This record gives sequence, C-alpha cells and structure tokens, in this order.
Amino acid sequence: MTTHLQRRAFLGRTAAGLGLTALNTLIDPGLLGAPASTAARWPGAVSPLHFTQKAKRVIFLYQAGGPSHLETFDNKPKLAEMHGKPMPESFTKGQQIAQLQGRPLICFGPQHQFQRFGRSGQEICGLFPKIGSVADDICIVRSMHTEQINHDPAHTVMNTGSILPGRPSMGSWLVYGLGAETEDLPGFVVLMSSGRGGQNQPVAARQWSAGMLPSRFQGVKMNSAGDPVLYINNPNGLDAAVQKDSIDAINALNRMEHRTLRDPEILTRVAQYEMAFRMQTSVPGLMDMSQEPQSILDLYGARPGDGSFASNCLLARRLAERGVRFIQLYHRDWDHHGDVKVNVELKAPEVDQATAALITDLKQRGLFDDTLIVWGGEFGRTPMSQGGNGRDHHIKGFTYLLAGGGIKGGLTYGATDDLGYAAVEDPVSVHDFHATMLYLMGIDHKRLTVKQQGLDVRLTGISGDVVRGILS
Repeated sequence: MTTHLQRRAFLGRTAAGLGLTALNTLIDPGLLGAPASTAARWPGAVSPLHFTQKAKRVIFLYQAGGPSHLETFDNKPKLAEMHGKPMPESFTKGQQIAQLQGRPLICFGPQHQFQRFGRSGQEICGLFPKIGSVADDICIVRSMHTEQINHDPAHTVMNTGSILPGRPSMGSWLVYGLGAETEDLPGFVVLMSSGRGGQNQPVAARQWSAGMLPSRFQGVKMNSAGDPVLYINNPNGLDAAVQKDSIDAINALNRMEHRTLRDPEILTRVAQYEMAFRMQTSVPGLMDMSQEPQSILDLYGARPGDGSFASNCLLARRLAERGVRFIQLYHRDWDHHGDVKVNVELKAPEVDQATAALITDLKQRGLFDDTLIVWGGEFGRTPMSQGGNGRDHHIKGFTYLLAGGGIKGGLTYGATDDLGYAAVEDPVSVHDFHATMLYLMGIDHKRLTVKQQGLDVRLTGISGDVVRGILS
C-alpha cells in the first residue's frame, strides 16, 4: 500500500526533521561523524554576542559572612558623632532587622579611621592600605542593597538572583552563555579559605549549582590544600593509557544510550568523563606554584599549599590565564556579631595585600582590562550595636568593590544616608549588579533565558538595570 502525502505536509515534516538533526548536531557533533572529543567543548548559547564584550572572565572575591561597610569602605562621620546615642526611629521604624528586633537600637560609630588614597582621593579604612594603593583602579559602590537578611538565603540571592532553590548560579549562567576558553579545566571554579576573627560561615554547594541547566555548567570546587580534586590521581597500577581506554569505552556506551534516549544529561556525563581525564594532567600543573618567582609569592603574601586567601588569589590568576570563565573565592569568616573592631583588624591583613596584588599582577600580565574583579559579601552590617561591640546583619545598604574589564577606576558610586543605614543615592540591587556583569561580558540579561515549566527563567528575574554610571 502506498501512502501519499500532500506537498505541504511533506515539506513541513522534512523541515522539522532537519531542525531536530541540526539541534542534535549542535549538542553532540559526534552524531554526524565529527570527532568525539569535539562534544566536550561547549561553544556558548549566546552567539553572536549581544554587546561588545568588555570582560572575558570574572574573579569574584566573595567575603562570606557580611563585611561591615562601616569598617571598610563607607566612612560615616555623623554616625561617629552619634555613637552611644539612640538610633533615630525615623531610620528603622517598620524595617526588617535580624536579631535586634524589639531591643533598644543604639548608634555604633565606625571603629577605625578612614584615609584618602590615590589621585582620586577615595576614602578607605586605614586598615586596607594596599587596596588604597590601587584606589585609582577600583570603583567603590556604596549603595548596594539586597532582599534576604539571613546568611544562607542571602548567599542564594547573591549567587542565583533568587531565593528559590534550584536556580542556576551566576557562574553557571556565564559558562552556559559563553562557554569557556579552556578544554582542560572547568569553566567555573570555586575555592574556599578562612582565617582569624569571626564565625566561619558554612557555604552550601548549591551556591555554585547549575540548577535547571545541564550539570556540566555547575561550579567545580577545588581544594587549595591537599589534593586539589578528590581522586585526581590514578590508582596504583593504572596508567594514563589504560585510563583513556576505559573512558573511551564508557563514553561509547553513553553515546549509544543518548542516540536512544536523547537525554542531554547523558552528553553531560560524556563531557565530564573527558574533562576529568584531561584534568588529571592539567590540575597538578595548575596547583604547582614552584615555578612562580619569589617576588610574585611575596607580592601576594602567599605560601603555596596553606589554603589561605592569598594563595587562592594567586591560583585565581593562574586559572584566569588558563581560560577559566568564572572564578569564585569564598573567604568565610566575616560574620562579626561581637567585637567588630578586633575582628576587622584580624581580617584586613588576610585580604588587603592579596586583593591589591591580584589587581597589580593582572595589570602586569595584560589581563586586567578584560577581567572583571568583584569584592563583597552577601550583605553588610548594622550601624546599630549588637551586644555592645558587634554589628548585626544588614540588607538596606552595603559596599562592593569592582575593578577591571569595563569598570571606571577611581570612582566612588552611590551613597548610604548619614548613618550608613540605607542606600539613598544611586541604589544598586543584586539584579542590577548581575545585569551589569552580564553586560560587560557581552550579554543582554533579558535575553539569556531558559525555559522551566513554560516560563523564561533568567539570572535577573523580572528586574535589573545596567549600572551605566560605573562603566568606563
């Protein structure tokens, strides 16, 4: 029996089949005979770029726990005058306050003196002279604000733009949108450190999750002390050739399964097996700092293998050189509910020299102009005292530092009120920050979306504007 198709139906079905074939070829070039290894490299969902790209990569120096803007980068002489006096109710009435609700609110002045640095004369706490030495390279944004007043949900908002679980992190969005410039390392790497002073903040692995994106875009946590990645070395008696044969055999089976099921997570598994094999060669070389000149180690104040923020900053530069797209360093003990004066004295030396060294080193290597450097935490601290000499969580106004790719240096942008309570001049939301970051990377935040349950999901939710006043 012969089946006859109308010409229009034939063309429609054929076009649909060609479209599906093209899509699958983009996902897995090996399906049409291309070399299998080409499937491992993701070209990026945004092609061509929406805007001229100013930054190719991001290094986010994440200060977990909420650094006090009042002892770092936001000088408040009026708050110093009000020290020990009741906080005016006009500032706080009806406002969300974490652990000071229902208690007398007493003004708590800045605990350290500020100085002016650079030709730009930016005001920075005197505990941060090295950052002060690069004041003309950085933009101090004093008008950040956020939504969530407790640590874990505030981390989630800062990292994913949403309090809802299961949303992709900003690093995952960038690797999904742009791909990476390396085939031997993950496009998104996370490093952890802690030091003295404050409570050591737990940071959940979901903060670098890929959410509803394929899991190949999630961040990979590397250890800055000991084995950089668990099981990175082959077991005794298993050499690289045998390991490669095993992976090729496993991935051949995975590709057969994908041709049947068309599950994109199978291709993720293929890519991750291949990446893991290449990392066995690339990661040990990355972590080996024996070839770094002593002058560079001294610049950062780094002692390789000590797991410090300084060593992680040096690793961040090495990752940037090797084409990693998003590098996030968590320094985890900025939660100063008590004795903020002493604790900031302990924290400042841990981050001051290394942050400035990273900027200086990137400039020396020609990487500064296309690397976006970000310094900040999930929120700030209250201008009211907690327990007499500490500060509570605060979401209405805090400070971020930005430098590098497309950012105007020597600029102080925005302001909080006279007591450092709320952002009142050029306020910048988390969504504004994310929109600006994506813009600098060449991406329109409104057009980088994925479908979930019939809705377009994006990093910036339903809001967010590019902060053009900080762009060079």
